[in-house]
Amino acid sequence: MFKRVLIANRGEIACRIARTCRAMGIEYVGLYTDVDAAAPHLEGTAARVRIGTGPAAQSYLDIERIVAAARETGCDAVHPGYGFLSENSRFAAAVAAAGLTFVGPKPETIATLGDKARAKALMEAARVPVVPGGGDASDDPETVEAMVRRVGFPVLLKPSAGGGGKGMRVIADAAEVREAVASAIRVARSSFGDGRLIVERFIEQPRHIEVQVFGDSHGNVAHLFERECSLQRRHQKVVEEAPAPNLPEAVRSRLVEAAVRGARSVGYLNAGTFEFIVARDFQFYFLEVNTRLQVEHPVTESVTGLDLVEWQLRVAAGEPLPLAQERIRCDGHAVECRIYAEDPAHDFRPSPGEVGAVRWPRHVRVEAGIAAGGVVPPFYDPMVAKLVTHAPSRETALARMVEALDETALMGLTTNIGYLRRVLVDAGVRAAQVHTRYLDEHGSRFATHGGTARAAACAATIGPRSATARHPWACAHVADRASLDPQAPLGRVHLWAGEQQLAAALQARTADGFRVGVDDASWDVAAAQESDGLHRGRIGAGTWFAQWRQGLWELQVHGDRFPLQPARTRRFDEAATAGLAVAPMSGTIAALPVAAGERVAEGATVAVVEAMKMEHRVVAAREGIVRALAFRVGDTVKAGELIVDIE
Repeated sequence: MFKRVLIANRGEIACRIARTCRAMGIEYVGLYTDVDAAAPHLEGTAARVRIGTGPAAQSYLDIERIVAAARETGCDAVHPGYGFLSENSRFAAAVAAAGLTFVGPKPETIATLGDKARAKALMEAARVPVVPGGGDASDDPETVEAMVRRVGFPVLLKPSAGGGGKGMRVIADAAEVREAVASAIRVARSSFGDGRLIVERFIEQPRHIEVQVFGDSHGNVAHLFERECSLQRRHQKVVEEAPAPNLPEAVRSRLVEAAVRGARSVGYLNAGTFEFIVARDFQFYFLEVNTRLQVEHPVTESVTGLDLVEWQLRVAAGEPLPLAQERIRCDGHAVECRIYAEDPAHDFRPSPGEVGAVRWPRHVRVEAGIAAGGVVPPFYDPMVAKLVTHAPSRETALARMVEALDETALMGLTTNIGYLRRVLVDAGVRAAQVHTRYLDEHGSRFATHGGTARAAACAATIGPRSATARHPWACAHVADRASLDPQAPLGRVHLWAGEQQLAAALQARTADGFRVGVDDASWDVAAAQESDGLHRGRIGAGTWFAQWRQGLWELQVHGDRFPLQPARTRRFDEAATAGLAVAPMSGTIAALPVAAGERVAEGATVAVVEAMKMEHRVVAAREGIVRALAFRVGDTVKAGELIVDIE
């Protein structure tokens, strides 16, 4: 077995790999950038190596520097985790060339299966059903556009070198072909260093079901059952579960058999995932192979009782699979939710920033790579944590997950916790009547919280700072006493939520708090209990949290974030900025399709900002002439900074 392993990753997956290394008595080395210097994934490392300032291209994607770090620190193996270089065949080959063991498939296997066009041909030869497509992969826009028109609408664009759903794009009609193709090529080059795309017929309302496989150097191949991954947003998985619900047993058998057959046909080594789309008639088609450990591997671990990272390390060290196929069992049901630093109410805009107080739920599995006082930088994937529940039944596993989300506090960040909570109580999700477009089609219902008044009611119950204070907000740093209405039964608090003014009236005391009215609604709110600067209370059947940070009360109610202030403040004067195009978040300028002196129409794209591997269009608020460009392509911008001045 290995003595020392370099973990070529960061965040929660680096923490996850480290945990298994500790359990197996293996030393591990961590990598970090300047923005990660105090990150949790560095805890317990035998050594740590700085590899850059921040951006992935100059750090976690630097093959030469990472291989050198492994050699300098005396490692005998490298575990890539997922993302970054985990599916880069050049990286796997460089590790091997340095005399080290790559914890994953062979470089040639990664190269072959990472090319989706070649993988599709190989699976077709192995009698694995495949989706009809449009030809070889290409990064020439005209060639890709021709393939799109040949396949016919709707079509799916996929980065040939990609994985994890990144960069995938559906084109519904001819009007959006040119812009969609150009954007997909840009994203593919930025994310994977390879702009080639493949074009496939888009299957309407399919389920996404994948099979976990393992192969060893002794000729053994086994599956660890399947996972349901249909709850996706823009092709990015959000909720996963195992086993797949409402799947006929005969279909399940054919599915896992096809995955094992495909793995055997290429001599697959180590962990891999064969992904399929399943039509409404239960006909399934090969999608791709992810030649790495999956983000959602904990649900498989939960139902099998196995440690997949341990399996990876043992297989990489030359050992046979720890269990034969007939000894691998599936017990109960598991659900995983991915927590992202993003704002669902504003088109899932990335939300990097400083982490405030953190509170994780008890009695569930938590995979996290952040801690209070840390920073979520804008350079990497916005996922910050995962919650995993396991129970004898799917119904119980889902119920436990809703409770776990309700008991999770991540202050300082806008997250998708509330969004996830609304998804999991949805009737269609409960009945497992979903498909890969379900979240996108019902997005507004899940993304919009409408809970600002409820948050104001909670904020008004935050206890006084002294025993003599008559009103819950009667403390100098929270509210002006003049804002209290003496005619209200217990007082009235005036709050600002962004540009919305609210008045919360404390109408009566209850056994554990107050009855609070806001507008025409009222709630019984259990007053918060404070611990380490984090307030916690109850409203209805849910939990709310609050923390005083940076001159405002930051609340999290049913998972949604609400910054509340006792006085009106505005970051920008709308009248003064009407002719400006400002950055919606911190990130990198990916494109500037306009020039100084050019006339632009209202709604036209004037810039593209990339943050956390996602592109965000900045549009002209009005028709006008471009007066000036404040940045160039490749420059880093902060949220709110002027990009294009339009007169």
